[in-house]
Amino acid sequence: MTITITILSDHGSADVPAARTDGAGLWLRGNDIERATGWALKPEGLCRGDVCLPVPPEARAAHLRDGEADVAALWRRMGRPVVESEGRDIWVLGEAAGDRTAALESLEAPDFALPGLDGRVHRLSDHRGEKVLLTTWASW
Repeated sequence: MTITITILSDHGSADVPAARTDGAGLWLRGNDIERATGWALKPEGLCRGDVCLPVPPEARAAHLRDGEADVAALWRRMGRPVVESEGRDIWVLGEAAGDRTAALESLEAPDFALPGLDGRVHRLSDHRGEKVLLTTWASW
């Protein structure tokens, strides 16, 4: 039985089949890793564009097996946060603190899309070059 999980990352949202559901880690197949995160599993390590993060030999046995990888463990090795839902069907693969800091220092809001009351989707990028007032609220 294949279990589909949802992964949220800076690459977007993706529904992918879990390679393993043994309760240890987030095991995905190579092509699903790339589709969900934008990072490709290659012999030299986890790669995105020109950036490759090697997996040390001592970590290979624990995190890589038969074309599958424990994405949660590799994500944490990159210094990035990982959060999973109680049912383990939704995973959030966060950005590293340094990346978030750089984005905040740029004073440029990241692009996002939200539906209006009429159902039409509005994107922040549609208003680049214009003055935009963003108002946010959180109950916590």
